[in-house]
Formats: sequence, structure tokens, C-alpha cells
Amino acid sequence: MSDGSPKRLLHPETLAIRTQAARSAEREHSVPLFLTSSFTFDSAEQARALFADEVPGNIYSRYSNPNTDEFVRKMCVLEGAEDGVAFASGMAAVFATLAGLLRRGDHVLASRALFGSTHQLLMTLLPRWGVTATYVDPGAPPEAWAAAATDATRLVFVETPSNPGLDLVDLDWLGGFCRDRGLTFVVDNCFTTPILQQPIRHGAHLVVHSATKFLDGQGRVLGGVAVGAAELVKEIRWFARHTGPALAPFNAWVLSKSLETLAVRMERHGANALALASRLEGHPELEAVRYPFLPSHPQHALAARQMRGGGGIVVLVVKGGLPRARRFLDALRLLSHSPNLGDTRTIVTHPTSTTHSKLSEEERLALNIVPGLVRISVGLEHVEDVADDVEQALAASA
Repeated sequence: MSDGSPKRLLHPETLAIRTQAARSAEREHSVPLFLTSSFTFDSAEQARALFADEVPGNIYSRYSNPNTDEFVRKMCVLEGAEDGVAFASGMAAVFATLAGLLRRGDHVLASRALFGSTHQLLMTLLPRWGVTATYVDPGAPPEAWAAAATDATRLVFVETPSNPGLDLVDLDWLGGFCRDRGLTFVVDNCFTTPILQQPIRHGAHLVVHSATKFLDGQGRVLGGVAVGAAELVKEIRWFARHTGPALAPFNAWVLSKSLETLAVRMERHGANALALASRLEGHPELEAVRYPFLPSHPQHALAARQMRGGGGIVVLVVKGGLPRARRFLDALRLLSHSPNLGDTRTIVTHPTSTTHSKLSEEERLALNIVPGLVRISVGLEHVEDVADDVEQALAASA
């Protein structure tokens, strides 16, 4: 995606602001919306060459659009990727990445700690087309990953930190494992964003995001993106072009603008989340507080090694299980009760009854999703106001 210009010498945070679509004859400072379904041709020969992929250019907004292309270029800069494709949602990005690269008879090796819909893809949908998957615990020793791999294994898929348990995977080790075995390594980087973690630097071939979350940052639009090695992105793009999960130009425009503030937002999200986790740790009404940059996190050393900050998600386990968790949610006065995350507004979610409700109880417990677990996506409010609301809800629900 690079044009070979000196812009590559700039810091990624600068490029996220200064990378823009070509300026029009109107000399606009802010990139306009390109709300068009299609584009005209200057000649019959140009039309032929565009469809033959002999020359670059826009044809149809399901294939490409200036707003979508700008968003993808920024994500490539931030993640250190060669190329990318934007999608209508994060799950569209995950599905197109898997379906675009896998064939009947292939096998996927995946971390057990995955988002609920990704789990359904691997365990319910892809097996319909002859693709199988095996889970390995994210913190399992190397021999467990090696034992789970087969001659049919083609791809390794992980989230780190995971949703919602904040389990981590050692990217350096797994990247080397995939390189030695010739496996495609895909990382869902949604919770950290490229500001806090760049999996490609650790050996990942592809990185996927739900842009709906921290990349947007204000809960406005849906979107997804996959970036990485050009030869792999080419296959994913072909799949997406013919199946249609395209990102709308308006959503792309919003997301591209959002990336201009991503670095400063993630700094505040992380500072607030660490302050909240530190204040709540040891609270008498909580069984546990989990946050990657708390020294008490079982993988704290790994988090400090591969992440530049702990991110904006804090996990609490309230005493009293499911009934207490529901009372706690109903007692909140300031914080939002929503299935989303990554918003300026702090959001509280109960995974057992919402985002991971389609998993069996056994499957949830295997992911340490106990009935009393609540996920807090810490926003940009003053952290004392956030903490005060959590503490009053704990008291009210006792």
C-alpha cells in the first residue's frame, strides 16, 4: 500500500492523521464523502484494463472506494502491513479471512479463548464445508500446540487479549511456531488496536479488527478490516469481491477520521482502566479483578513484553454469581449496559447472558467465563466517576 514516498519516515500516529485520499479540484483540507455506487470510465480500453486488474482505479464501491481505500491505507500504516481489505463488520472480516484462505479438508488451530461468534464459525459453520478446528488453551505450553497440529493444519487463529477473559497468547513464540511449520498466522487485535500491539512485528501474517470497537471509538458505525501480507490479502479480496461484505463509504469515512485520534484515545482508555482496576482490586464484594497490566494478572510479564499498554478492558467477577451480577447491572446509574465496547462512554456487559450466551455452560467455563463475570469497557470519562458508580452498584446489589 506504500507509494514509496518519504512519508514512511514519519511516525504511524502522524501518518494516521496525514494519510488522505487525493485532493480534488476543490482543494479541500478534509477528505469528502464519496457516496457513489459506481465510477465512470474515460474509455472502453480503460474499462477493460480496470476489470482485468491491469491498472489501478475504482470501478464499483463493492470493490473499492476512495473513502474505504483511505481507511485501509491508514490501518496498513498503523499495523505495519503490506495491504488490506475493509468489511461491513468485524465478523465479516473474520469470516472472509478464514473462508477466503481455507479449503475443504483444511484444519485450523485456534486459541480456546475466542469471541462467541468466532467460536460459532470454527465449530458450527466452517465444518459444513469440510474445514475443522482444534482448540488449545491460550497459555498452554509449546508441546500442547505442537500436539494439536496435524498434517492438514493450514492456519492458526488467536485473540490476544481475549474477549472477555483477557487471556494472552505469546505472539513471538507462536509466530516462530507458524513460521517453522509454514502455517498462516492470524491475530484478532481488536482489544489493543495497533497503538498498543502490532502482531505483524511478532510474526503474524494477518491482523483482523472489529473497527466497530476502539477504532471507531464512539459507538457510531459498524466496520471491519483485515491487513497483512499482500499475497494473502489478494485471496481475501477476491473472496470479498464476489461475496459482497463491503464497507459502506460513509462508515469508512467515519472510521478514517476516528483513526486520527486513536493514539490519544487509547492512552486515556488505558490510564482509566488501570486506575479502575487498581482501585477495585481487593474489593470485598469481588472475587477477582483482571487487567493485563496489573501485577496480579497471571500473564503480566507477557503483557509487559508484547503490549505497550494494558488496553481499555477490565474484567470483574462479582460475588454471588448470576443473581448478584444481574442486580449489579441494574444498580448502575452512570455506566451503560450494552453489548458493545471501545466507546468514549464506559460500558458494562454480562457475557454469560449476552455475547457468549450461545456457548454451552461447559464451553463458557472452559474460557473462565463464570456467571459472576462482568466486562467493563472503560471509557474516557473522569475515572473517579466511573469507579464511584461501580462501587455504589456493588453496595446496592449486596
